[in-house]
Amino acid sequence: MKVLVTGARGFVGSNLCAALKSIRDGKDRRERYQALLPLEVFECDKDSSAADLEAWCAQADFVFNLAGVNRPKDPSEFAEGNSSFVEELLGLCEKSGNRCPVMLASSAQASLEGRFAGSEYGKSKLAGESALRAYAERTGAPALIYRFPNVYGKWCRPHYNSAVATFCHQVAHGEEPTVADPSICLELLYIDDLVTEMLDALLGEEHRCDYEGLEAVPNEAGPFCRVPVTDRATLGEIVSMLKGFRVARRTLDVPDAGEGSLSKKLHATYLSYLDADDFAYPLKMNVDARGSFTELLRTADRGQVSINVSKPGVTKGQHWHHTKWEKFCVVSGEALIRLRRVGADAEGRPFPVAEYRVSGDDLTVVEMVPGYTHSITNVSDERDLVTVMWCNECFDPRRPDTFGEEV
Repeated sequence: MKVLVTGARGFVGSNLCAALKSIRDGKDRRERYQALLPLEVFECDKDSSAADLEAWCAQADFVFNLAGVNRPKDPSEFAEGNSSFVEELLGLCEKSGNRCPVMLASSAQASLEGRFAGSEYGKSKLAGESALRAYAERTGAPALIYRFPNVYGKWCRPHYNSAVATFCHQVAHGEEPTVADPSICLELLYIDDLVTEMLDALLGEEHRCDYEGLEAVPNEAGPFCRVPVTDRATLGEIVSMLKGFRVARRTLDVPDAGEGSLSKKLHATYLSYLDADDFAYPLKMNVDARGSFTELLRTADRGQVSINVSKPGVTKGQHWHHTKWEKFCVVSGEALIRLRRVGADAEGRPFPVAEYRVSGDDLTVVEMVPGYTHSITNVSDERDLVTVMWCNECFDPRRPDTFGEEV
């Protein structure tokens, strides 16, 4: 399949082209996308020649028109970038006799309803829609018109066309976002959800709809298309979440990363706005003569992960828990892990000790079971022992659930 993407170096275009090229180059091997192979991607942007665009329009099996003008110095540029270019593009396709599907990136502002009434940008997008609809009726070429809400994600330009991008940039750089009305609610479209829909469209599986005002209404025969996955949040909620992500580095908390959650998408977006100098940050190491213990991350409901370093010959642990449980995985060095059920058997004898010899050469998880006192010993005479430890709950000094007892 030959795919033409206009606006290829823009926010949406660069994300789509990256996904297409991963499929083309065999890096994305998901079975559903193999039907697109062999795949050729024509990347059209401002510096592409008129001759190249004409040739690509003649060859393309699918056209994604993502080119557009969002914040021109002169409002008259809206029409030139958002409707005149659409007419030029469609004219080239028609001239070559190409009747392939054409996707148009329009905007919710094209509704010209509510706060979008009178929007010059919306008018130019609506004119582009009308041009594509007339072209489709005239030629029989399939038309896919998407009215995007607020699109956000990696590579989106701050202080341009996305409040989320601007907020992410500001919070990531220690600035205070300015929010005139925190109660304003936005419909949010994450870039990965958008790209997934565009790949579905390539496969002929676009989601059709109609509109009632600004609301998309699913309709298999509808004149518009939609991305079926969007989120809603107020400006205040968005800024609050972003500030929480910044603080999380200090507290080691991991934001909600549930599949499909707004928090997961927004956190991924926020991270992409950090400067390279901010990718790394130090951890607080608790060091003594035995080695060190360092918390790596904490979660609200899945406990914490820590890195434990033990000097040669050192034994740590020698305690048990009522409800807390842990997983130990030695990643460097060699250890002896011992566990014994607390108390005595029916004859008053101590319960037997279970022993596990583990090393970083053969990664093994050993469970620290509730009701069992346990220890870990570095059996090396020379090497430090490094163990990754996960505990099902974050340590609470008010309720430590940890009781000393030798194995």
